[in-house]
Order: sequence, then C-alpha cells, then structure tokens
Amino acid sequence: MRILPILLLSVLAACRPTAPTPAPAPDRAALTARLEAQFARSAADWNRGDLDAFMSDYVHDSTTTFMSRGHLTHGWDTIRRGYAPRFAPGAQRDSLRFEEFAVRPVPPDYALVTARYILYRDGRTTASGPFTLLMQRRSDGWKILHDHSSSD
Repeated sequence: MRILPILLLSVLAACRPTAPTPAPAPDRAALTARLEAQFARSAADWNRGDLDAFMSDYVHDSTTTFMSRGHLTHGWDTIRRGYAPRFAPGAQRDSLRFEEFAVRPVPPDYALVTARYILYRDGRTTASGPFTLLMQRRSDGWKILHDHSSSD
C-alpha cells in the first residue's frame, strides 16, 4: 500500500505545470545593427522631408507617447501634428543624424534604445540632445512605443 501514494505523487509531480521557458534575448549586436540601419533610413526620411515615412517608425496607435520639453504627448496622430509644421512646404528644417547609438534588448520582443540626435545646417549643429526609446518588435518591424527626447 505504500507504493500507491509514492506512485500517485510521482504522477502528480510529472503532470504539474512548469513555468514557461523565457524566449531568448535577441542577439544584441544584430539588433543594434538592424536598428542603426532603421534610424539611418529614418534620418534620410527626415532630410528629404517625408513626414509619413519618418512617422512609420512609431506605432500607429493612440497609446504611443512622445515626451519632450517637459510635456507628454499621447497618440500617433498628435505626435504627427507636432512634427508637421517642420515638413510643410517652404518650412526650414535642419538636417538630422544620430550618434552614440546603444541598444539593450528586453526579452522577448522589446528594446531600450538610447542615442543622441543632431540637427545641423551648413556644417554647424543647431540642436542636439539625448533620447530614449522603448521599441517593440511587431509583425511590421521594430516600432517606437515611447520616445523621450531632451535638448542640451
């Protein structure tokens, strides 16, 4: 009779649910290279005045957020409206590039990105500052969920 309780405990232990195995973190170097290329394209979109292409890096959702100059903006449409005057015909818009790019994968489908934006004209920096992005891997690529940009 002692065998039956031991057998029952063994069966129950074998059937007990196990914690899911966490997904492996994306390869940091590969992810950094991919996102650097994406941001080079984003800067090119900015520099040629293509607002829709520039905004394609943001999640097109009302929960997407942008923080700058002490204010939090909610929603892709609102963020786009904030950028739109810089892209209006005849508007002055300095050229954009990114530096000091760093990526920290947050398994399984997120990444924390830090970098510095540089706006420049005629070889001179007109504005710059650090930024932090929370990005999510989605079916259509890596997209920005939250952007916190600062000015120096």
